Amino acid sequence: MTTQKKKVIGYSLFTIFLWASAYPLTKIAQEHFTVVPLAFIRSFIAGFFMLAVGKLQGMQMPRKKDIPLFFLSGALGYVIYTVAMNIGLQTLPSATCSLLVATSPIMTAIIAAKVYSEKINLISWCAIFIAFAGVVILLLWDSGGAFSIDAAMLWMLLSAASWAGYNIMTRKLVTMGYTSMQITCFSMLGAAVWLCFWSVDGFREMATGEGKHILSLLYLSIISNAVGCILWGKAMVYAEKTSEVANFMFLSPLLSALMSFLLLREVPGMGTFIGGAVIISGLLLFNLKGQKK
Repeated sequence: MTTQKKKVIGYSLFTIFLWASAYPLTKIAQEHFTVVPLAFIRSFIAGFFMLAVGKLQGMQMPRKKDIPLFFLSGALGYVIYTVAMNIGLQTLPSATCSLLVATSPIMTAIIAAKVYSEKINLISWCAIFIAFAGVVILLLWDSGGAFSIDAAMLWMLLSAASWAGYNIMTRKLVTMGYTSMQITCFSMLGAAVWLCFWSVDGFREMATGEGKHILSLLYLSIISNAVGCILWGKAMVYAEKTSEVANFMFLSPLLSALMSFLLLREVPGMGTFIGGAVIISGLLLFNLKGQKK
């Protein structure tokens, strides 16, 4: 295994661990914070934290002509993704949410095939079909065994699709010469601008929160958002294909389920176990066999 491949694996695994922990901690934060103000505060704190660290390291500001691209990546990665995820987490178990978001590598691969001509072979298409079948099970089967479409799950699928778009934008910005620090920092600041109409509510809720809510917020902003996205961007820099990094998200449901049980005593319903097993089977096939030439 080459040093470059080891870096891709290392950065990706550490990132997924940080992001998996965000699901139960978001639930804790949402005991006090409301959906959109929480998204604003996370982007605001993370963006300015990274801006301060970046300037100390001599980070360059983006070229004027590229600023719209950072507003787009901010909208995809930190506005739509975060708001949709926060809505889904209000009623769904963390494991179910992370399973649905873990389908984003497949969405990323499909988009990358069109945008960057990254080929999808027959095994990959079979894996996509299997994972999609698992998503259908999750969408239709609630914990009581009845069949009904849950709107919260649709929000999580929107979150997954948005993150797939962010992955494509990250890849594009990397090829334009931007570092992972720059991409994450300016995307988050762009998101904070999009969400600034909720800034007053966000700061008010922050001022009245209990210790556990503030600690959860700081972890989500600095550790999960800032540090996690820097590492994700670094993995993208070393990867030859977008899907090499995106595929690691299949680990997130397992880690999230474990952390949610330890922190929240949350046990997923039967639909999550059955649909999740099908999704993970598809993602494993996609990651281990589908990407081989």
